[in-house]
Amino acid sequence: MDSTLEYRKIKPLIGTEILADKAGLLSGVHAGEIRRLLEETGVLVFPKIDFTDAEQIAFTTTLGKFAKELKGEEIYKVSLDKGQNATAEYLKGAFFWHIDGTMSPMPILASLLASKVRAPEGGDTDFCNTYAAYDALSDDDKTLLAGKRAVHTLASSQLEVDPQPSLAKYREWRAYGKNELPLVWTHRSGRRSLVIGNTAHHVVGMDPLESEELLIRLRDHATQPEFYYRHVWADGDAVMWDNTGTMHRATPYALDCGRMLHRTKLEGEEPFAA
Repeated sequence: MDSTLEYRKIKPLIGTEILADKAGLLSGVHAGEIRRLLEETGVLVFPKIDFTDAEQIAFTTTLGKFAKELKGEEIYKVSLDKGQNATAEYLKGAFFWHIDGTMSPMPILASLLASKVRAPEGGDTDFCNTYAAYDALSDDDKTLLAGKRAVHTLASSQLEVDPQPSLAKYREWRAYGKNELPLVWTHRSGRRSLVIGNTAHHVVGMDPLESEELLIRLRDHATQPEFYYRHVWADGDAVMWDNTGTMHRATPYALDCGRMLHRTKLEGEEPFAA
């Protein structure tokens, strides 16, 4: 089988469209090049590849160690229908920029979403490259961020959805704990990326208002057009992103429209590190 991978860059700093056929992807012959492109451009699009669940699992496994869900499931149903997903309420936080796994010392490496039911309107997925965003910071900002750490909490992400929760609800969110992480992740490769998003509650040691301003400024910087890609879903599309160097969010859609994506994940290979 030809090991040459056909692909097309979507934007200079983010996004690559993979044009290989399904047989080539499932064979694993392209795995090394796919992983290289994933790290380089953050997001890979497999247009209308139409994976079955079994094929999605098999393809994900070619790229690294497969990560199961909390209850051992191999497929996670990304749906706001509580009949399909018991954690649907928490998924509303996904309408805001975030990185998966900020409550864990070892975040997942990557996720792969496959479109099953599209929203009639909206329901796109936005991505931004936090490697490229860090690289584009001024030297003064890089000096400012060096050594700084932020506290991440589930409560912070849920307050975006419900800014005035009951005390009981807030305590439920707080029970998930907190995690202190560097604002800049220095990877084993030597590259650096920003660790921000809606789980970031505050920067340690800063005045609360100055902390909030810094986090907003970094988010606005990271989501500028040159670092940003919006995927408008078509039937059968699959999209994979490097969770260690991108943020993502869903765009608004009707909560009862039946939108459904199936997700698989790769286990993390390195912890957050300053």
